[in-house]
Amino acid sequence: MFISPAFAQATTGAGGSMEAIFQFVPFILIFVIMWFLIIRPQQRRVKAHQEMIKNVRRGDTVVTSGGIIGKVTKVLEDSADVEVEIADNVKVKVARAMISEVRTKSEPVKA
Repeated sequence: MFISPAFAQATTGAGGSMEAIFQFVPFILIFVIMWFLIIRPQQRRVKAHQEMIKNVRRGDTVVTSGGIIGKVTKVLEDSADVEVEIADNVKVKVARAMISEVRTKSEPVKA
């Protein structure tokens, strides 16, 4: 009763397109911040883990994602598995992807 309806005027010309561009600036800034704080470090971590798994050699002490610590006894280059000795005369096959850490590296392979 006391308030009359207000109608917004439509914008015309180039001013309207500039306002639309400025509306997307916060989204672009949020994506850039997420890229540098979340996505990029995660990609580096994955790359380092893949490199670590690729370089597992016989004699390395490894920790699996399940928490088992053992010494690598057999590595097949074309296989996705390694053989790990977890106790005297107890050997298990472990998928390379399940190795979470290489604690002690073996001696380098001599050419």
